[in-house]
Amino acid sequence: MTTAVREVSVFGDGIAYFNEASEFLKLDSGTRAILTHPSRQIIFSIPFQRDTGDFEVYTGYRVQYNFSRGPAKGGIRYHPGVTLDEVTALAFWMTWKCAVVDLPFGGGKGGVTCDPTQLSMNEIERITRRYAAELVEVVGPDKDVPAPDVNTTPQIMAWFMDTYSMHVRQNVAGVVTGKPLAIGGSRGRVEATGRGVTICALDQMAEMNMKPETARVAIQGFGNVGMYAAKLFAERGCKVVGISDVTGAYYNPAGIDIANAIAFVQEYHSLEGFRGGDKITNADLLTSQCDVLVPAALEKVLTAENAKNVNARLIVEGANGPTTPDAARIFREMGIEVIPDIMANAGGVTVSYFEWAQDRMGYFWKESEVNERLEDTLLTNFHQLRELAKRHNTTLRTAAYMLAIDRVVQALKLRGVYA
Repeated sequence: MTTAVREVSVFGDGIAYFNEASEFLKLDSGTRAILTHPSRQIIFSIPFQRDTGDFEVYTGYRVQYNFSRGPAKGGIRYHPGVTLDEVTALAFWMTWKCAVVDLPFGGGKGGVTCDPTQLSMNEIERITRRYAAELVEVVGPDKDVPAPDVNTTPQIMAWFMDTYSMHVRQNVAGVVTGKPLAIGGSRGRVEATGRGVTICALDQMAEMNMKPETARVAIQGFGNVGMYAAKLFAERGCKVVGISDVTGAYYNPAGIDIANAIAFVQEYHSLEGFRGGDKITNADLLTSQCDVLVPAALEKVLTAENAKNVNARLIVEGANGPTTPDAARIFREMGIEVIPDIMANAGGVTVSYFEWAQDRMGYFWKESEVNERLEDTLLTNFHQLRELAKRHNTTLRTAAYMLAIDRVVQALKLRGVYA
């Protein structure tokens, strides 16, 4: 039985971090009220015909949380656990993620309450086209730009783009990002989130006088984010001592051969049976001997219960919301630096922005140019964030929210409130 997506529980943590940053910024109650309410929530039915000829009806959602800085931006997920509350929470979070790296976007998120593992490709296409058709009037390159998320793919983005384009009677590649290269996707998009994790980590390591060639890295999660982060850490000379997926974790103090691990996963579709390290639990990986810990799987894995046992000097949040507020306080007391999710894993949405920009001008960059621009964007904003943290004697997380909220507030005040 498929379990529900658990990310909705991150909303409470996000509000806690928002409130802490708001105190530093001395936001008035009216501004806080505006920023803690979504601009638009859309719910609709998706009737579709199964391959058997039977009809079913699913529920679709799209939340456009804030437009102060530009069109809404955020993924679409297909999962039986999708709810309005979850989509709203994730759209709230996307607002700050886009703002902290200074992208001209607001926050959005969408989804369909369905189990794609029980659907054929033809059925998924029909659902996608109906979902897109219901949103034609409220999405677009200047309104709301969806992207892939849980259980959605470049092919699904292609169907969405085609449906929208057919309705408006012109080709509009920029209505979604995360598309296949052949129809307006961007080079470097697949690796972008993992690359961003590594870029931020290496920069903070230099700030902490940690040399890559002597640094031990443990990565929880070996999906798209964790795998590419591990590959790039290894290429920079770091010793990756731990990796994991849902089948368990693997630890080798002498270092794991990441190229071999990637080849193993590509052949067997999981790390089950991998012999490049001693098998331990995912929980044990979080408290293993390492210098840099990258939680890149689930939310809320670092809690008050295990935080005091973490041995890393630096935590880089590849996943969304892996650290609870209680754990964050413990890490500060212990002197452990944490690069927060809205900064550490913003590489994906940054290259999605590049894709949107390339689509609009009809000119596409080489992968080296994408990667160069990604590093420049992330480090420019990360350095501002870090200076803000030093100036206010606060954590990188609070500084990230301060930077993001302040940028949204500036746009809000300049535009005013239309009434």
